[in-house]
Amino acid sequence: MTSLAALAAVAAAALSVTAPGPRGDLAGTWLEASPASPVVLIIPGSGPTDRDGNNPLGVTAAPYRLLAEALAARGVSSVRIDKRGMFGSKAAIADPNRVSIADYAGDARRWVEVIRKRRGHDCAWLLGHSEGALVALLAAQQADGVCGVILVSGAGRKLDDVMREQLRANPANSPVLQSALEALDALGRGERVDVGGMHPALQRLFAPQVQGYLIDVFRQDPAKLASAVRVPMLVVQGERDLQVGVADARALAAAQPKAKLVLVPRMNHVLKEVDGDDRQANLATYRDSSLPVSPAAVDAIAEFVRR
Repeated sequence: MTSLAALAAVAAAALSVTAPGPRGDLAGTWLEASPASPVVLIIPGSGPTDRDGNNPLGVTAAPYRLLAEALAARGVSSVRIDKRGMFGSKAAIADPNRVSIADYAGDARRWVEVIRKRRGHDCAWLLGHSEGALVALLAAQQADGVCGVILVSGAGRKLDDVMREQLRANPANSPVLQSALEALDALGRGERVDVGGMHPALQRLFAPQVQGYLIDVFRQDPAKLASAVRVPMLVVQGERDLQVGVADARALAAAQPKAKLVLVPRMNHVLKEVDGDDRQANLATYRDSSLPVSPAAVDAIAEFVRR
């Protein structure tokens, strides 16, 4: 187990870094383990998620910051980033909703070049969490400069299929389920939907300003992208994940015969360890930055990039 003193020491080594964006700089945090260590680019998940893994919709668990610190303590450097148009990368684009998965993948490749130039290394590792796994897969379609891909809690199906499953899994969604499913069907066909008569929760989920992005994301097939990856690939999935299931991880790994699959029995979607099947206890960890990320997941990632 890494000591608190060691974690504090690596956290103090964090540096602000930038990459060129379309209008202004993209911003990130470089956490150095040692000058010769491998460097992992941590690509955030969906929505307004910042470089630490937090978002204003109720996630304050800091999973990416804690992951970066734990990796540094195991001899792996990292760069964790703010998405185009958000937080420290706000100047990169005027409207953060006018983006595509290809835009985010292009930004990831910009970061790879920054890492290569700063270090003099031939390549960097791409680690995508949740929707970030899709970004990593698309960025890795061009293998130049990419050491390998690490997919953490990544969907193995199209996102609209994942959202249908998530909506059906929560009994509280029963009153709005049919309306939500109809909206997903329309967006999956490339058609925009009128949210005027929808429940307020669905109006946020399918807000007009994000529908273009959803249509774009729904076209992407993660398993197909995984099958075309030509660099080493690691799939890490928690068995207590309420948002992405083990079947998704297996689908990603099956699409790429040389992929390594690691299932972490107690890990949830924000990379924390939980006991039992209590949904509310699981969700409570989304707000708790005092809990470490799963040591088993950190070990698997560190071993993969340092082998």
